Amino acid sequence: MKPLVSILIPAYNAERWVADAIQSAIRQTWQRKEIIVVDDGSTDRTADFAKQFGSKIKLVSTENGGLCAAVNHAYRLSQGDYIQELDADDILVPDKIERQIAAMRPGDSKRILFSSPWARFYYRTRKGRFISNSLCRDLSPVEWLLAKMGENLHMQNATWLVSRELAETAGPWDTRLHYDQDGEYFDRVLLASAGVRFVPGTGVYYRASGAGSISTIGNSNRKRDSLLLSMKLHIQYLRSLEDSERVRKACLTYLQNWYGVFYPERPDLVKELQALAAELDGHLETPRLRWKYAWMTPVFGWKAAKSAQDVLPQLKAACVRQIDRMMYRWEVNPVPADQQITAS
Repeated sequence: MKPLVSILIPAYNAERWVADAIQSAIRQTWQRKEIIVVDDGSTDRTADFAKQFGSKIKLVSTENGGLCAAVNHAYRLSQGDYIQELDADDILVPDKIERQIAAMRPGDSKRILFSSPWARFYYRTRKGRFISNSLCRDLSPVEWLLAKMGENLHMQNATWLVSRELAETAGPWDTRLHYDQDGEYFDRVLLASAGVRFVPGTGVYYRASGAGSISTIGNSNRKRDSLLLSMKLHIQYLRSLEDSERVRKACLTYLQNWYGVFYPERPDLVKELQALAAELDGHLETPRLRWKYAWMTPVFGWKAAKSAQDVLPQLKAACVRQIDRMMYRWEVNPVPADQQITAS
């Protein structure tokens, strides 16, 4: 019998996007699937938009417990041989699951972990460009983590297709985390796996939904605390596989790349990060500003220049997002011919 795939969709105040995510799950060409949506105590109409799909999905509502608790609840309700996690604002390419199932080979271990490409978008998926980097290939767990941490790379969480055996071995999502929950969880899945098999030609559209997104840190100390815990666990996991000079170098690079999130706003966490670096026989340098903002330092000071580096790209992205939103709305609901303004 063909394997059953459980598609888990945690949703919190996602009324703008959840229907698109569910529709992409329903449209999967892999027919043997179940779709479980957990409304995590939303205060908007998330549940109402999900209910319109009727018996095509299983919808449950819980008190707000956070993303990790919602995914864990969905997993406990699932029956699938394979697990597909999908955030409520992202979209699966229609053949994503089918292509990953087709990539299984006779005699494969159930601990092969499948990944795929992903593309960032705002509103129009056709504007998304699929990313190609060092993670887009078959890799052993240690080589995958080395590339991720040493090259500052990211694999979007919905790219993965995980066997139930792997999920059971990895354990539940860590409810202590409020940022980089998926990064930490899939590290544990990697540790339990027999390696990553990358499946090209399909993938996931990852919505860049703005400052309110769970993937944006902003000025949240709660998320900084969470990120530091996740970083400590990343280093622990990688060193449990291999504790070599190249691993320590990759870990130091990883700490340095994220150092600017904490410096200088959280001196307590900066101290912890320096202690971690010392354990790795290294030291973290004051974060360097990009050349576009470094010139501001003599005039406005380092902190002001860093603030500009943090804020201005967000403002630019917000403008691009709004333009894409307007174009999306125009394409979906173009102006009727009798209301169009013609040039005189």
